[in-house]
Amino acid sequence: MSSLTRRHFLVASAGGILARRTSALEANPGWKDKLEAILSQFELPALGAAIVTLRGCQSLAVTGGRKKGDKPPVTPEDLWHLGSNTKAMTATLAAIAVEEGKLRWDSTLGEVFPRQRELKKSPLAQATLTHLLSHWSGLPANAPWGTLMLGGGKLQDQRAAALELAARTPHLPTPGQKHEYSNYGYALAGHMLEEVWNASWEDLMRRCLFAPLGIQYAGFGGVGKPGRIDQPWPHNGQGEPMPQNGPLVDNPAVLGPAGTVHMSLEDWSRFIAEHLAGRAGKGRLLTTAAAYQHLHTATQPGENYAFGWLAVERPWGGKVLNHSGSNTMNRSVAWLAPEKGFAVLACTNTGTEVANRALDDVAGLLIQAHLKAS
Repeated sequence: MSSLTRRHFLVASAGGILARRTSALEANPGWKDKLEAILSQFELPALGAAIVTLRGCQSLAVTGGRKKGDKPPVTPEDLWHLGSNTKAMTATLAAIAVEEGKLRWDSTLGEVFPRQRELKKSPLAQATLTHLLSHWSGLPANAPWGTLMLGGGKLQDQRAAALELAARTPHLPTPGQKHEYSNYGYALAGHMLEEVWNASWEDLMRRCLFAPLGIQYAGFGGVGKPGRIDQPWPHNGQGEPMPQNGPLVDNPAVLGPAGTVHMSLEDWSRFIAEHLAGRAGKGRLLTTAAAYQHLHTATQPGENYAFGWLAVERPWGGKVLNHSGSNTMNRSVAWLAPEKGFAVLACTNTGTEVANRALDDVAGLLIQAHLKAS
C-alpha cells in the first residue's frame, strides 16, 4: 500500500514510550553484506530487517548510521517508525473488541455514537467497523489533522471532533459504494474502540496488544530524545536530516490509529509472529484461527484490502499479506506468508521515493534467504 498519508504533515504528536529492555537476539550477519549493498545503492542513512516465524524474530540485521553525516550507527535494539503498519494493530484491537462483545463487525458509527446529532444527518452513520477498517466508509483519505490538533484537548476529544467534522462533510457516498484508502476512517475506527472501552486508543494498545505479546519497548510518534542522536533520525523526501527529531516530529497524534506506532524490530516481530501463530491456531490475542483468517481476508469481491493488510498471491508464499507505511520521514514494509509460516520486515529512516524500491529489494533478499535456509 502507499505511504501513511497522501500529504505531508510535520506537526506535533503525543509520545509515550514503555520501558526499554535489552534484546537477547543477536544480529544475524548471514545476509548483512547484501543489506549494506542495498543501503549504499539507494543512498539511505540506515536499514533494518528481520525474518520472522511463528516463534518470533529468527534473524535480524541493521546497517548504516542513525543520521546522515554523523557517526552513531544503528543498533539491533533501535526503534523504527512503522507508519501505516500500525493499521493491522488497530484492526487486531478491533477484533479483540468483537470477541469481547464490545462491538460487532457490523456495528455502525450511528449505533456507537447515538448522541452525535450531525451524524444522524449523514450517510456516515451507516458506516460499520468493517467499512472503516477496509476503506469502504466513503471518507476521504485525510482530515485537516493540523486543525484538529490545534483545537487542543485530549486525544479522545480530538478524535470526537474528527467524527463531528466527518459527519458534516458534504456529498459523502453511501458506505460500501466507494473504496478509498482512508486514514480518516482508521482514526474513527480507533475512536469507536475508545468509546466502547472508555479508554484512549493509546492506552488500549498498551494494555491489549503490547503487554500480552511481551512488547516492552514501543510507543507513539517520532523516536529519540529531541536533539540527541540516540535513535534513527528522520530524513525528508530528499534524504536530508529533518531539523528536529523526537516524539513531536510526526503526523498529528489524532490520526494515531492510522499510523503513529514505533517499535524495535524484535518487538514488531512479536506482533507479526502473533498473526502467523494465530493462523496456525496458536494465537494469544484471539481465540480461533478463523478470527485471524477474518482479519486476513478482503472484505469485498474483486478487491484485495483486508483489515490492515493487502491480501495478494505470490509464487513464493501462496496467499500472502503485505503492507507498507510512512510518515514521509521513515518507511517500513511487511510481507507475511501465513501458509508458509514466515514473514519478512524492513525499515529505513528516510522519506525518499527510492526508499520504497530499497525496501522491496530488502524484502526479496530476506524471502530468498529464508526459503534457501528452510
